[in-house]
Amino acid sequence: MAETDGTGFLEVEQLLLDAEFQECTTLWYSSNYVYLGQMCAAGQQFAAVYKPHRGESPLWDFPDGLYKREVAAYRLSQLLGWTFIPPTVLRDGPHGAGSVQLFIGHDQKSHFFEQREDPKLVPQLMRMAVFDYVANNADRKGGHCLLDEQGRIWGIDHGLCFHEQYKMRTVIWDWADQPISEEWLTDIGAAREKLVAGDEEAGAFSELISKAERRQVITRIDKLLRDRTFPKPGPHRSYPWPLV
Repeated sequence: MAETDGTGFLEVEQLLLDAEFQECTTLWYSSNYVYLGQMCAAGQQFAAVYKPHRGESPLWDFPDGLYKREVAAYRLSQLLGWTFIPPTVLRDGPHGAGSVQLFIGHDQKSHFFEQREDPKLVPQLMRMAVFDYVANNADRKGGHCLLDEQGRIWGIDHGLCFHEQYKMRTVIWDWADQPISEEWLTDIGAAREKLVAGDEEAGAFSELISKAERRQVITRIDKLLRDRTFPKPGPHRSYPWPLV
């Protein structure tokens, strides 16, 4: 398997697109139908998480097609240069069209509420909090922060992002109202310029969400660039359930 950093992401994306499903096992603890696929491409064996469209449970507050939002979140992370979401693509699988994301080996006992106690991990979590505001993530549970053997935290489960109404629900409020790193604000500003210009990289993201949702992404970026501080919980329900 290619290294999942820098240009290695492009190679992994292609492997995910080219790979054959050799086995597909249901992950029964998920609310929607989610599968762990054993994949093979270019002589490499690896695992991927497959979320088919037809396996989604209808939601009253999100439109159909959550699998596209999984891919949109990955595209946004790439647009920002924040490579913490595993490579994710749109493709057909054994149960039809869906998202396919590289499975990341991780410590299954580790979650946000433990990770935040380690100072070496805190910057990664802080940046994830900024991303979640830009993406309007309505479901950042503690268990959606995966710690791998190299001490890298990966974010997963982004199907409930990008709604045009503010719906942010997350467990990561620890740094509310504190200043955001100037480096991250620069990254956000650069992503905004690409979105407004509609360049090719931004287009790969924008085509996965509605025009109204794209406008709201830019609006949230503008607010961060004005306030320059981490968001804080609002008057609505600001935490997901369950927390982990």
